Amino acid sequence: MAKNITVKELKSETVESKETEMVERKGIGHPDSVADGIAEQVSRGLCRYYVEHFGRVLHHNTDECQVVGGQSIPEFKGGKVTEPIYVLLVGRATTEVNGEKIPFKRIAEDAARDYLRKTFEDLDVDKDVILDTKIGQGSVDLRGVYETNRLLANDTSFGVGFAPFSEAETITREVEFYINGELKKQLPQTGKDVKVMTSRRGDRITVTCAIAMVGKRIDDRDHYLSIREEVREKVTDYARKFTKREVDVYINTADDFESGIYYNTVTGLSMENGDDGSVGRGNRVNGIITPFRTMSLEAAAGKNPVTHVGKIYNLLSHQVAHKIHSVSGGDVAEVNVRILSQIGKPVSEPLNATVDLIMNNGSSFSRWNREAESILAEYLDNVDKYVTQRVIKNELSVF
Repeated sequence: MAKNITVKELKSETVESKETEMVERKGIGHPDSVADGIAEQVSRGLCRYYVEHFGRVLHHNTDECQVVGGQSIPEFKGGKVTEPIYVLLVGRATTEVNGEKIPFKRIAEDAARDYLRKTFEDLDVDKDVILDTKIGQGSVDLRGVYETNRLLANDTSFGVGFAPFSEAETITREVEFYINGELKKQLPQTGKDVKVMTSRRGDRITVTCAIAMVGKRIDDRDHYLSIREEVREKVTDYARKFTKREVDVYINTADDFESGIYYNTVTGLSMENGDDGSVGRGNRVNGIITPFRTMSLEAAAGKNPVTHVGKIYNLLSHQVAHKIHSVSGGDVAEVNVRILSQIGKPVSEPLNATVDLIMNNGSSFSRWNREAESILAEYLDNVDKYVTQRVIKNELSVF
């Protein structure tokens, strides 16, 4: 089968060697990430139902989730949500098979509520969230493409991936994971809405973190300040594990103590007080936003993991890039992968697939170009193994 793969050597400096770099990660509690998370879990809930009852994943896309912020009155030692957060579930799904009605609305809402409960322990989902479902039956044309025996792309789209992560990229991802993981266990005053923005200028890395604090666990202004400083010290120590460059960390720089302005919340989420979120406006499938890299604007969360190439090719590209870099043993300094589909054509046979290799000094491109092509071809031939099944099993993140 034609793969249309081109592997070429790119004569360029790596991102790591550039003078400046910027990287962003919207944490799991950011409104855009919340929308991504809900949309993806609704899709995975439908996938599991389809597989259990019909033996395969049926047509669906639930990638249009919208989060509309509520209203709250945050206070030290307390606070309350005064208007609930509104979540709109939108998309298309197979709602009937051979005359059998599928309880798609219940599946979707159960998946959304379960995700919110498990992810945000300070959010009262039953009281402070309104779920509205507007999922309808999919287009006949798209469904026809989807239900053929061969897995045919149901969109003309592209995916991109790169490897390895730079130090700034690694710090950005790992710092958010740390804040919402180990650090939160130590300092439960921190909330889940975390945003990390990293700037590197030469050998100086500046990390700015916006962290929603949970007011009910904070006594007063002085307690807030002490928590903020402790977070800064711990995050600084943690970030320095990933680099020998200088690292400066700033926390909640919009605080204005004289005016009594603090990043204080009731639930640890900014969506409690007016902040909205949409699928696809946050992290790419590798978990970060990288203006110094090639990126796709595709909203992967909620798209079906069988034929929607906007999701599949982005997840696949990053896996392929990291695989090529890993097996090269240091010969390949940087890998860029781009894969383009054509609607109605097999997912395993892209219209255009390109791999760029930046070689380390003294390393031979001819030694790795065939290997890179072989790796990409193998992943394309095994989309079910590398993407579909891993998505359904919650083994891959899309944001």
